[in-house]
Amino acid sequence: MSKLTYIRCGDYDIPNLKLSEPPETSIGKYGRMRKSYLKEHRPILYNHLLMSEKLYPHLLEIERTAQGRVETMLPHMMEGAGVTEELKARNPMRWAGLMNTLKAQVEEVILTELIYQ
Repeated sequence: MSKLTYIRCGDYDIPNLKLSEPPETSIGKYGRMRKSYLKEHRPILYNHLLMSEKLYPHLLEIERTAQGRVETMLPHMMEGAGVTEELKARNPMRWAGLMNTLKAQVEEVILTELIYQ
């Protein structure tokens, strides 16, 4: 471990701590939602992850997992609800309504299982 340096601020010596730069990869919608949840509702865990430089990898993992679940769950739910290309061509408004409902259901599962745990 390298020697810790301090910065004088008035009467106090404050440790000169620097975090490494996060990679250029975007954390996406679900990663941002998880970060916001941790910051507001789990501040101790958020600070621990931030200071140990594990926050960004954690958020990337949440994003990848959430996107994978959307890609897996949505086609199965579409099949179960009878949402097909034929329905899209025949009755586009019904198709759009069913798709919106299915997407909302998938997102609710993801929020419950991954984001707000």
